[in-house]
Order: sequence, then C-alpha cells, then structure tokens
Amino acid sequence: MNAPEPPADADAPSEASAGSGALDQLEQRLLGESPTLTQVEVSEQAGIELEASRALWHLLGFAHTDPDDRAFTQRDVDALRLTQDLMDLGILSHDRQDGLVRTLGRSFARLAEWQVGLLADIATETGVDSTDALVGGLAETVLPKVEELQNYVWRRHLVSVTSRLLASTSAGARTSNAAVCFVDIVGYTTRSRTLTDRELVAWLEAFETAALDIVIENGGRIIKNIGDELLIVADTPQAAAAIALELTRRGADEDDGFPSVRAGVAYGEVVTRLGDVFGPVVNIAARLTSVARPGTVLVDRGLYAGLTGADAPEVGEAEHVHDEASPYRFRRVRRLSVKGYSRLQAWALSAA
Repeated sequence: MNAPEPPADADAPSEASAGSGALDQLEQRLLGESPTLTQVEVSEQAGIELEASRALWHLLGFAHTDPDDRAFTQRDVDALRLTQDLMDLGILSHDRQDGLVRTLGRSFARLAEWQVGLLADIATETGVDSTDALVGGLAETVLPKVEELQNYVWRRHLVSVTSRLLASTSAGARTSNAAVCFVDIVGYTTRSRTLTDRELVAWLEAFETAALDIVIENGGRIIKNIGDELLIVADTPQAAAAIALELTRRGADEDDGFPSVRAGVAYGEVVTRLGDVFGPVVNIAARLTSVARPGTVLVDRGLYAGLTGADAPEVGEAEHVHDEASPYRFRRVRRLSVKGYSRLQAWALSAA
C-alpha cells in the first residue's frame, strides 16, 4: 500500500492568495489606503445622493459594486466632492457632467491599459517577476513620473486649445470653420489576419507615430483613432491638404514601411465638444474616405474653394483644374451617392 501524500504546507501561500496579496498591496500604494468604505458611506460623506454617485461611477467606466462591498476610499469621497463643487459653480451642468466624466473615464482607462501592458511586457522581456514589476515598479518608480508628465502635457494642451479659442471671433463660440480629414489604412483586415496580436499592435503604433509626426509638422491635430482610421482636424484647408497628400505619398512608396492609405477631406463649420468634432463636414469627410481609391485624396466643394479661392465648377465645366501657380491639381469624380448624401460632389486632389 502506498504511503499517503504528505499534507500541503498550510503556511505556503497559494497562487490565488499571492495574487490577492499583491492586489491589496497595489491598492494600498496607488489609492493611498486600503478600501474600507461602501458606496453608501461614500455618498453620505460627500453629500451626494446614492443614485447620482452610482451614475458617476458608471460613467467613469467602473463596474457597479454591491451595496455592502467595501471597495472605496476617502479619495472617492474627495472626488465626488470635487464634482459637486464644479456643479455648484455652474461649470458642470447635467449634460456637461455626463460628457466630461465619460470622456475622462474612457481616456484614462485606455492610458492605464497601455501603461500596465507596457510594464508587463518589460517584465517578461527582462525576466523580472510581473507582480514585483507591477507593484514595485508601477507604484514606486513609474507612477510619480507619469503623473507629473501627464499633468504637464495636459496643461500644455490647455494652453494650445485656449489659444485657438481666444483667436476665434467669440470666446464662447462652439462652432468654427475647420478642415476635417479621415485617413483609412488600405487592406487592414487582410493584413491583420497575417499578424500576431503583438505584431498587429506594433504595426498600428508605428503607423500612428509616423502619422502623428506628419500631422503635427503640418499644423494639424489627431482627434482620435478609430481602429485602422484616423480623424484629423486642421485650421486651414492648406494644412489639411498637406497632411493628406503626405500621408498618401508615404503609403504609395514601396520602400517605405508606412501602409497604403486613402483620405477624405472636407472644409466648413464644425461643432467642437469635449475635444471631438461633429457636424455635416465630419460626415462628408468620412463618406469621401469610404469611397476613395487606395492612395488617393478626395475633397469636397468646401475644401476645393478653400484651396483655390473659387467656387467649384459646375458639372459639364472643366474636369481637370490646374493653375500653374498652384501647388494642387484637381480632377472631378462622378457625383457620389453615399449614406446621407445622394449627390455628393467631389474632387481627387493631387500635388502639382
């Protein structure tokens, strides 16, 4: 008869308990204290109704907790009080509150995903225990530097956005003329099937980094990336044209690792809210991109007029337009029938 297996060491921590201990340690360091409050207690201390605090928590992108879960700290109370202060000052109406909180939650969730993933990758590559890397490295070494950098970058962008706002005709204006450009990677789906997850992320990051350099160099701003597509805004038609033409030129160079792209650009009045842009001009730019051929730039009547200083010719007039003094060439494309626009006039833009 075989001897019985010796009992497991009761004092040896299991993987689950070790992971739980690491999480407790991380919470303590990042939040300043271990969670001891329920959401009911947080709401009472902050002087905000429970339903309102639960709604804010949800808008920030966090999962709902059970009423008896002690998942909160004094910092959650402080955050609710700050929100209430902004509401009392009239800075945040109900509609603005939802939009701002949702934007904060979405933006910082993506930032946190990237930062933690980066640390985990570095730990794997260097052979460091991932728990030590996340608990020690994140909380003690990385966090203070990232917080300082994030705060500075945010303040610099505040200066930039405020400068543009003050330069408009009215400091309270919510609409302005702008050039909107969508850039779409050609063959993204096919290419993505041949890459591992890590390779796909690296490929997209290389594309976004190169595109960002081009956009900034020509005075534009990347509003957001939507999968394999970039939404770019520029203050002038000339800046948007330069960006779109350079991106498609890079993509057409077989010796350049930059992917083939297509672009659609429209110019006119847009509504700006919480860093995003809305309105027919945005929709037209998106529609033009969806029908553009690989390596081409399609523009609408507004951008044509902005680049030439003249109204676009009517159908039946010149199909090709080129002024010897102009850096652009235009070729009329047939009227487009796309969602929301049954007869959209467009021109293929190229460099002279």
